[in-house]
Amino acid sequence: MKSTIENSRRKFLSKLALTAGATAGLSAIPKELIPGESITSSSNALEADIWFLKNVKGVHRVVYDAPEPHDGFPVIWSWVFMTTNNETGTRDEDMTSMVVLRHNTIAYALNDAIYEKYDIGEFFGVKDARTGKWAKRNPMWEPKEGDFPASVIQGIKQQQSRGALFCVCEMAMKMDSGDVARKMKLDPEEVKKDWYANLHPGIQPVPSGVWALGRAQEHGCKYIYAGG
Repeated sequence: MKSTIENSRRKFLSKLALTAGATAGLSAIPKELIPGESITSSSNALEADIWFLKNVKGVHRVVYDAPEPHDGFPVIWSWVFMTTNNETGTRDEDMTSMVVLRHNTIAYALNDAIYEKYDIGEFFGVKDARTGKWAKRNPMWEPKEGDFPASVIQGIKQQQSRGALFCVCEMAMKMDSGDVARKMKLDPEEVKKDWYANLHPGIQPVPSGVWALGRAQEHGCKYIYAGG
């Protein structure tokens, strides 16, 4: 049984190495993921834990698991949760709506400049609802007329001003920026830095999306799947 688990783990690590474009076996994998090595915290793990402690609040708490863009519905459902709680007597400061942007939905964390520079819309499957083409801007940050089914729906920036929480998966950021870099024949490290530098304000990097989903539930948030 032990050897089976170890083999499965090594296969997973090998896949990570290939995704990261490693040319020398496990040498490109972070040290904390190598079998036999001690596990150390992500550089942002402590910061992310503090973010949870400071910001999760109220009696009514939910976390949306958003692995796919799903035509903006992860953002829409967060707005619906807050709005209908307001209508039933709960103030913004007495609830928590958190959206975990992971897998392909990390696109919603990036700004317009990155969309243009790296064809983010096509890479992650984000379409501009107004044109039907791949998005050349982030339609979820400050939506324009036609981005959402109704103009009253608020984007990420407005929801943040009401206390909604959005975080982004670092694992996906690292993997996908590397993939895009190789396709464009660019330096993966430089592309990764560019993506991090162009995250929208207030969106918290977390070690992984599934890490954040676990933490959110530990802080009393009810899990809601918001994929496609």
